[in-house]
Amino acid sequence: MPTDKYTIGVDFGTESGRAVVVRVRDGAELGSAVYAYSHSVIDERLPESGQPLPPEWALQDPDDYIRTFQNAVPAALKQSGIDPADVIGIGVDFTACTMMPALADGTPLCRVPQWRANPHSWVKLWKHHAAQPEADQINATARKMGEAWMDRYGGKISSEWFFSKVLQILHEAPEVYRAADRLLEAADWVIWQLCGVETRNTCTAGYKAIYQDGSFPRKEYLAALHPDLVNLVEDKMMAQLAPLGGRAGDLTAEAAKWTGLKPGIAVAVANVDAHVTVPAAQVTEPGRMVMIMGTSTCHMVMGTELRNVPGMCGVVDGGIIPGIYGYEAGQSGVGDIFAWFVDNAVPQEYHDAAKKAGKDLHAYLEAEAAKQKPGEHGLLALDWWNGNRSVLVDVDLSGLLIGATLGTRAPDIYRALIEATAYGTRVIVENFENNDVPVTELVAAGGLPEKNKLLMQIYADVTGREFRIIGSTQGPALGSAMHAAVAAGAYSDIQAAAKTMGKLKNEVFKPIPENKAVYDKLYAEYVLLHDYFGRGENDVMKRLRAIRNTARGLD
Repeated sequence: MPTDKYTIGVDFGTESGRAVVVRVRDGAELGSAVYAYSHSVIDERLPESGQPLPPEWALQDPDDYIRTFQNAVPAALKQSGIDPADVIGIGVDFTACTMMPALADGTPLCRVPQWRANPHSWVKLWKHHAAQPEADQINATARKMGEAWMDRYGGKISSEWFFSKVLQILHEAPEVYRAADRLLEAADWVIWQLCGVETRNTCTAGYKAIYQDGSFPRKEYLAALHPDLVNLVEDKMMAQLAPLGGRAGDLTAEAAKWTGLKPGIAVAVANVDAHVTVPAAQVTEPGRMVMIMGTSTCHMVMGTELRNVPGMCGVVDGGIIPGIYGYEAGQSGVGDIFAWFVDNAVPQEYHDAAKKAGKDLHAYLEAEAAKQKPGEHGLLALDWWNGNRSVLVDVDLSGLLIGATLGTRAPDIYRALIEATAYGTRVIVENFENNDVPVTELVAAGGLPEKNKLLMQIYADVTGREFRIIGSTQGPALGSAMHAAVAAGAYSDIQAAAKTMGKLKNEVFKPIPENKAVYDKLYAEYVLLHDYFGRGENDVMKRLRAIRNTARGLD
């Protein structure tokens, strides 16, 4: 009997990295381990120097990514009990856009003593929102010059994306920009460290770095943004992209020592955490939207035809599955909003009650909120605690809660916040459908669906669609392991790998008609508030932000 073969998927998240050992013949997950980044999200002050960071900054230490390989992969291998010699490939996925400056040999600029105290030398995490002025300039210049690619990104480029962050470095720290031989996604950097080959993956380039129809933005446009950007692609990036499921190179001897694997195995081209999860949920065809629900939510759906959808994050040919258009939208705060409320606004009595009941506070509030009928709490919220990614693409928007009285209690607000994120998803779904991109079913992945059944039912009721759940709690890592199997030659393509290695639970959440009827009314009110505060009629959220910045001496 032939020996089973295995692949490793490594999922680099916002606060930790996770490695999963997967059996190639059936997708069985045999071992996993997590490494919590030693510096987590750097959003208050730099390590060592202690230099304070302004609001909206979010950095990371690239050495935490190496430590993930050194800690999580060996631990997952040990738990699995397999022989490392039977591992044939390794793949990674990453939050995006998470970008960094580096020297020509791949050394992160923040490792260089000369630059370590400069915050622009560090990795800018996906939720670094301090480049909004640069995003505004990118959008205004593109509209003025009639750049056709704008429609591929819903009409707006986000502050979270690659060129916004690059331009911020150039504006605020031109010396760092000049010192950087490479500006690249952290996803591609970790692959470089594994195999010694510098690559750029089609997914991050297409969705986060304005790569469309075979090229990045033209030189004339980049020069209009800033003269020093004219040769950015040739000097600090790569014009040649590597396809998803491709083999970036072979595991080096040094990386083999980090991981406990054998040198020479396949290293797959990098991918994005949301996009790589889609085939892990056995979704390779149009119409089924996969939602990766965690601190934020990414909404992925595919279509056979190219459509321009206002407010989407992007559409890329082959950006998720080769040969088909992949559409992306997103909410920049979901689990983060629930965590904010639990961490900052729940009275002690609920902490005590949760402890007495033997539950964590989220589970306790969910159980209490589940006792209510839709509309019973009398509240409505806008889910913009971390800005709005889709469909307004505006990080300067903020949260709103309306309807509170002296009788309002913590479970009421907790449920209202869940409902608000569901309304935000419905806006995204209807926006796709109104622009001829059908959405027939919702499939949930990520950390939230497994933990919060109330959330799943509310999403089904609010959207009026059936909701299913991926059959793995490690969707991104599983998807990365599947791409590693393709890169190693075990499957001909990701569609074939998805049929065998992907997983989907039988459990289905169906809309409850009487709940949907109430939520339809509440959703209509949500849309009124959404458009009033989000489309310029009342910019009070931005005025409040300006007053805050003045008071803090930040303007």
